[in-house]
Amino acid sequence: MKDPYATLGVAKSATAEEIKKAYRKLAKKLHPDMNPGDKKAEERFKDVSAAFEVLGDPKKRALYDEFGEVALRPGFDEEKAQKFREYQRAAAGAGRGGTGFGFGGFEGFSGGAFDPSDFGDLGSMFSDLFSQRRRGGGRRRAAEPLVGDDIEAAIEVDLRDAVLGAEREITLQRPTGGEGTRPEGVRLRVKIPPGVETGSRVRLAGQGSPGERRGESGDLYLRITVRPHPTVRVDGRDLSLDLPITAAEALQGAEVTAPTFEGPVKLKIPPGSQSGRRLRLRGRGLPALRAGATGAPRGDLYVVLQIVLPPDSAAARAAVAELQKLYPPDVRQNVRV
Repeated sequence: MKDPYATLGVAKSATAEEIKKAYRKLAKKLHPDMNPGDKKAEERFKDVSAAFEVLGDPKKRALYDEFGEVALRPGFDEEKAQKFREYQRAAAGAGRGGTGFGFGGFEGFSGGAFDPSDFGDLGSMFSDLFSQRRRGGGRRRAAEPLVGDDIEAAIEVDLRDAVLGAEREITLQRPTGGEGTRPEGVRLRVKIPPGVETGSRVRLAGQGSPGERRGESGDLYLRITVRPHPTVRVDGRDLSLDLPITAAEALQGAEVTAPTFEGPVKLKIPPGSQSGRRLRLRGRGLPALRAGATGAPRGDLYVVLQIVLPPDSAAARAAVAELQKLYPPDVRQNVRV
């Protein structure tokens, strides 16, 4: 197993809360749902989960700190490991007298000398441990790299940017790393993907706080707010737009031009249309944020017809008077509450 401290990017002295925080950050960053099809991220996610299984359990962590990787192998016996701690301390005393890790003269095992076979199936594990310590590399670790903190920043975008995507330049006050250092102003070119909504988070890998001791930098998360549009309303991924038409266009039908974020389109108004009639322009709404991964279709744009009258004038009043004769006696007779 890989060193769980290095895998999580924490020091051996890290508290349980620091270990949990590091695990949550890495697990969220590397989760397969956040990295579809990325085998490297999937393998790292497994390593991080395995590391937390050890360091997140106080008992397993204590055994790992004492014995290293051998404590995680199948067949490890904690009771025998406790006895081994006593032999280890005795051996250290004997070592200062010149016998090193030979355990010569230690009573009760193999005629007075230590033999790893006295520990049954654990013998080979402890032999590995002795071999590492004789080489001087068993428990000493270089300072582990620490992953930098993630940063979250708020950014406002126009509805057009949410529909089409955009590239924007932002200035971010980002920590430079190290205690007592002041944040620095960093200018970044940011790609806003099509389909963002208010509350969406856009991840910029490696743009967070720098790591320590050559550790990876954290990530920058942009929390999106979509500004209200003056004429277009949002309902999920569907959009609605009020479109003024004349009385003649409503009665006789017509072909008019309607605006969309991709440009103007021709729209046919059926004869006899009333105010409030909704005409759908398929696929002209908001796309799904991860449409390629989810296969979700793009929303639609609904054009809502609004009949407008001409400016007030004597001629308009005369025309309306003639038009009034064509209405039924009570146009509101079917309205009920």
